[in-house]
Amino acid sequence: MQNEIYDKENGLTYVLCGDHYLPELTLTDTEPTYGKYGMLRKSYLQEHRKAKYQILLLQGKLVEHLNQIDAEARYREERLVKQMMEKQGITEKLKRQDNMEWARRMNTIYHDAEEIILTEMIYTKE
Repeated sequence: MQNEIYDKENGLTYVLCGDHYLPELTLTDTEPTYGKYGMLRKSYLQEHRKAKYQILLLQGKLVEHLNQIDAEARYREERLVKQMMEKQGITEKLKRQDNMEWARRMNTIYHDAEEIILTEMIYTKE
């Protein structure tokens, strides 16, 4: 009888303990640094992609995944906001001339950028 079995489907190694094979689980050193987008991704996985959530958790890759998603989403948001500001001609001059209009348009841009990120990066099946 083998002492270890590797499951290609879930990427886990199982070790014989008595009469049963138990998954060989190790904690990773990865620190959670994710923010809003990482938390939204985690909630989405827990509620709608339970199997993927469990696999990432068991493989010790969940925090790494959430950190990565959050960093990529924040970077994408920054780029989208800059692009939308340029396209719509929103400048510091507008901010000085009509602060309320500038704030209204910036709120719309941030909302639109967030919707794109949520659709393309956070709430995806992949």
